[in-house]
Amino acid sequence: MNGGYFGLNGLGGFIIAVVLLLAIVVSLGICAIGVQKREATNYYNLDTANIEMVNSSNGNHYQLKIKE
Repeated sequence: MNGGYFGLNGLGGFIIAVVLLLAIVVSLGICAIGVQKREATNYYNLDTANIEMVNSSNGNHYQLKIKE
């Protein structure tokens, strides 16, 4: 198991771990940007006449606008 500096327990393993983590971060960032672009134009209307201060059914008083 003595692979020197560039074995899996040395600098080589460290570089592999860093590259893998950076790839995961970049892919999740790209996915997050895609979701943000898709949902940025997904507006909703809020029916303020029927909302009460403390009511668990307040989530039922909004409607999504359909993209035209």
